[in-house]
Formats: sequence, C-alpha cells, structure tokens
Amino acid sequence: MEEDTRSILISIAIILLLITSIIIARLSLKLSESFYLICGAALAAILAVAAIVVLRIRYSTRRKQLEHQLSFQGRELRIEYSFLRKVAGVPTKFRHRELEEATDGFRSLLGRGGSGAVFKGILSDGTAVAVKRIDGEERGEKEFKAEVAAIASVQHLNLARLLGYCIAAGGSPRFLVYEFVFNGSLDNWIFPKIKPNQRSGCLPWDLRCRIALDVAKALNYLHRDCRSCVLHLDVKPENILLDGDFRALVSDFGLSKLKGRDESRVVTTIRGTRGYMAPEWLLENGVSEKCDVYSYGMVVLEMTGGRRCITELDKGHHSNKKFQFFPRIVVEKLKEGKLIEVVDDRLDKADVDEAELRRMVGVALWCIQEKPRMRPTMAEVVEMLEGRMPVEDAPDTQMLVVDLLSIDEDDDDDGNARKDKRRLPRAVVVRDSPLSVAPSMAFSTLSGR
Repeated sequence: MEEDTRSILISIAIILLLITSIIIARLSLKLSESFYLICGAALAAILAVAAIVVLRIRYSTRRKQLEHQLSFQGRELRIEYSFLRKVAGVPTKFRHRELEEATDGFRSLLGRGGSGAVFKGILSDGTAVAVKRIDGEERGEKEFKAEVAAIASVQHLNLARLLGYCIAAGGSPRFLVYEFVFNGSLDNWIFPKIKPNQRSGCLPWDLRCRIALDVAKALNYLHRDCRSCVLHLDVKPENILLDGDFRALVSDFGLSKLKGRDESRVVTTIRGTRGYMAPEWLLENGVSEKCDVYSYGMVVLEMTGGRRCITELDKGHHSNKKFQFFPRIVVEKLKEGKLIEVVDDRLDKADVDEAELRRMVGVALWCIQEKPRMRPTMAEVVEMLEGRMPVEDAPDTQMLVVDLLSIDEDDDDDGNARKDKRRLPRAVVVRDSPLSVAPSMAFSTLSGR
C-alpha cells in the first residue's frame, strides 16, 4: 500500500514537472520548431507516465484480489482441516503464543492441582477452552505425543474432549487444551463453597446418583473399550466436570497411563492426589485399572456425604497427626442401621431414596477394598448402579490407608526442605480414637520403611 502511494505521488510530480517545462518552453521559445519538439517529447512522456500509473494500479488491484482469494481459500482449507482433525480425534498442536494470547497471558486462572494450573482461554476461532499447564514432566516428547494422540482419540459422552497440546521451547512446561465446561468441577457442587468467583451450589440427590453413573460409564469405557486400556490415575471431584445439563465429564488426563491388553500392571511414579490413591500404588506394587476403581469409590462416598473422605483434625507433629476417615464412619452407621445420617446435611433427607443410598454406599465400599482383586471392575460397577446386578454387603476390612504425609519433604535444622531425600509411604490401619468425641481416627504404623 505504501509503495503504490509513493509511485502515484512520484508520477504526479513527474507529470507536473513536464507540464511546467512545456509552459516555460512556450514562453521562452514562442512557437518555434524547438518548442514543438520539446512539447511533443513532454506530452509523450506524460502519456507514458500515465500509462504506467494505470497499469500499476490495475496490477495492484488484481494482486490484492488474488491475495484476498488465496487468503480466503487458505482459511477455508484450515477450517476444513481443523474440522477433519477434530472428527478424526487428532489433537491440534498449538503454538505457545496462541495459548498465551487465548488465556490473556495465563492470567485467567480456573484452578490449580497437583500436576499444574488450569486457565480459561478463548481461541482465535471463538472456541472456549481450558488450558492445563503441566510442569516438571518426566516423559520424553515422543512418549508425551503418543499418549496425547491416544487419549485425544477416545470418544465418549462422559469424557471431556482433549482438543490439543503444546510443548514450549526446551520441552517444559507442556500444555493440554480441553473444551471448556460451563458449570466447572464437581467439588464446587458437593462441598461447601470454598472457591470464590466460581459457579457452585448443592446438587440434589438424584443428580448425584446420575453423576456417579456417568463417571462409572466413562471409566468403564477407558478401561475396556479403548484400543489400549487408559488408566486415569487421578480420579477426584476436581477432575469431574459438569456441563450445562449437569452431565458428568471426566477430565484431566495429564496423569493418564496407557496399559497394553496383555499387561496386568504397569509401574509409574507417584503423581496422584492424596486421599484418592490406592494402597498398592503407594506401596510400589504397580498400578492397574483397579486403582481408578479405588479412587472412584472415594469420590462416591464424598458425593454421598458432601465432605472429604480424609480430614485432618489435629495439625500436630507428623507422628501425632489425627484424621477423620469418613469411610469408617459410613461402615459404622451402616452396621447401626443409620445410614441416612451420613448423607450431606444440606440435603433434605426426605428426598433421599434409602434403597438407592444403600446401593451407592455398597458399591463405594466394594470399590475401596484394600486388595485389588476384591474390587469390582467398572463394568460391574455400572451394572450394580443400574440395578442389573445385586449389591452384596462388602466384607469388613482393616481400612488400610497410606500416610502420605510421610512423602512430604523432611525439614533440616534450618527449617529448609531437603529435596534430595524423601520418605517412602507407610501402610497404616485406621482405628477408633478415644480422644475425640466425633468419630475420628488416628494412624498407627504397621511397617516402617
């Protein structure tokens, strides 16, 4: 545009100069033969300059039309390519700059988890997304891309859609881009509101039952119907999203692990969330789909009671910490025939179907059995929740949990954390505490490691 304007201005200046030369020649040479020669040459030059200007304008106009046409065709091709990638389940590789612009410089924070922070963003095509930033990723780039491709290819009504990924320069941090879900995560709807500026409330009992079934179907799909068995490994209320109709969408596959059909267990580092990890994983016995079953059982109990399964009561020294273990309370109330008392106090007990309550709690207690072989598969969980399989009474257990506080970094004499050493998890048994009026538990060590 600037070059065209400059050329036109130069042409006009040349034409004015030639006309001025004709006028000067007329005044000085009268109508002599020299004047006519100069006048003819000047007029020819004026016509040549005018012709060049016209040709340049036409060329410039044609070029702009072609550029616009090619740009439009390119945009259409990109849109069609993007659509085909989405239909095929192929994740899009975003540039870091795109995600930075979409999230307003990563300032629109939605939440923060154990593996990274989640930001809200708007892509250039207007799509609302949730961008998860994963720090400290130990997997190589090739393995990361392979897992992203496998996870993005899954298609299920109750799974949040993974749209793409990004690997920053240097390999870290890495980003996963999910579809944005309007009602946020489940924890805002079953626990008393603790997060400001986020949609929240108290879900009625019927919606809690439906969400439990939705999550069970999603996990069953990941475990059974994918080409490779996908282990979520971080099932918790924060990773269960609710759409506009309060249908559950299992999200956050940042910690997922693929397991071949011929493998019974795979070994991975401890990356989940305290209170939801199965004992065998924490005791370094490898992971399987039964780890997701255990986490699911904990989530169902939390949905039932509207409270966390493990609550710290006494923030004393590590060896003297006291906790309230909600599953133990549920077992006691079940034996006393007062199961209705464990239901979320914010709910109207008259709206709770006791048969449905017993089914939900029974399934959850089976899911949190210490021995993986005792836990049902997610397919069996779906059948029990739908009433197609009877729910028998779960056997009594020792309520084995793992004291994750033993994984915390030790403090040195100066109060600074030593990052080069970590204590390994310890198996502990929950027992009744005589020091508290409320049903609570204290931890006693079975095997120090």
